[in-house]
Amino acid sequence: ATTVYRTVMGLRKIMPPELPLSLHTHDTAGTALTVYLAGIHGGVDSIDLAIRPLAGGTSQPDIRSMAHLLKGTGYSLDIDVTKLGEVESLLEEGLKEYEFNPTTTTIDARVLGFPMPGGAIGPNVHMMVKAGILDRYSEVLAEFPVVVEAGGAWTSVTPGSQQYWLQAFNNVLYGRWEKIEAGYGKAVLGYFGRTPLSPDPEVVKKASEQLGLEPFDGDPLAAAPQTIDTARSALEERGLPVTDENVFLVLSAIVPGKKMETNEGIRLLTGTGKIDIPLKAKAKVPEAKAPAAKAGDGAPAAAAPSPAPAVTGPFTTQCTVQEGGRTRSFTITLEPVSGGGGAVGAVAQAGGGGAAGGNGVDAIAPVPSAAGTKVYSTFAGSVEVVDILVKVGDKVQEGGVIAEVEAMKAKHDIRSPRAGTVTAVHVAAGREIDSSTPIATIA
Repeated sequence: ATTVYRTVMGLRKIMPPELPLSLHTHDTAGTALTVYLAGIHGGVDSIDLAIRPLAGGTSQPDIRSMAHLLKGTGYSLDIDVTKLGEVESLLEEGLKEYEFNPTTTTIDARVLGFPMPGGAIGPNVHMMVKAGILDRYSEVLAEFPVVVEAGGAWTSVTPGSQQYWLQAFNNVLYGRWEKIEAGYGKAVLGYFGRTPLSPDPEVVKKASEQLGLEPFDGDPLAAAPQTIDTARSALEERGLPVTDENVFLVLSAIVPGKKMETNEGIRLLTGTGKIDIPLKAKAKVPEAKAPAAKAGDGAPAAAAPSPAPAVTGPFTTQCTVQEGGRTRSFTITLEPVSGGGGAVGAVAQAGGGGAAGGNGVDAIAPVPSAAGTKVYSTFAGSVEVVDILVKVGDKVQEGGVIAEVEAMKAKHDIRSPRAGTVTAVHVAAGREIDSSTPIATIA
């Protein structure tokens, strides 16, 4: 609060008096009201507030709280507080089909230990939920101070916050500095300019080795990739109009190392774009009920259950295991075992809470069947396939990378659990899958 007050006072001394000054912050750590009060005393003209059910946490503090805090100070909000109840009712009606993860709506003072904006926490939590790895959230937070200090403590304004987050995420999943995220690594190496503090020499060395780049101390703009021609070529190859607007759409969505088929600009222009509504509550499907038997119709009180159908092919189910206060979810694919008289073998993929095995989940080897071993995503939740690196007939080694999926806006390798030959590829780049969808079969 003291820093905000001094900053506002300093700005007021150098700004034209007629220029309005507005203050915006999130309430993630629960200090926003104090920050706003300091800014008001310093001379800001306006502040950003929210109203329940959209107030607090990674949003802004509540209007009611701020109005109450200003009582007796000589300042007041330019609002009609008698209308707040009506506004809340409209919001609750409009948002009744949506749900908010408590991680993003709850005050968490741990953010005081790292520079992570509330506007970045919300999307990252959503991505962790989608990938089925929210149980690692606290570990990622704990790793934040490490990656900030080692990287040179640059600003957490986008995209800096995402670079920090992804490196902390990689450190948790793969081991500290075992996988350097490209954006973080380039920042450490100087490709985005000089960092405020000197980066850790060991991290600089690892970043250079893993990314195949030498440290850079020149003009960052000179080192920036020239992707305008890439965007133009992508439009021309697909017969799309090469207009300034279309070039911008494709250019702004280019991700290094990601195939153009998954470019969001190309998807939008070809009618295959996806609109992800992360907060939309899932519709609840009512359970089907058997019709009640009518009195006197000769029907038995309860019909005998039908025998379970014979297992003739693979099918996937889920189970939850609770052990020692720890809950783990698994997706299990059951396949008939040759010559087993209907017996099945289980292909299990862990769904969270596992030990670090290079992929953030428990390493459980699939059980091969007569048809071969199916390879699945190592993330329990939804991820996008960004590349398939094998084709039918290819020989692969145990641990060889057969595909790449995108989770948390970063690529992750999917490795073969055994040596063998690729007998089938079940998905293509751009497909969204979870751990129940086979990517390939190895025999």
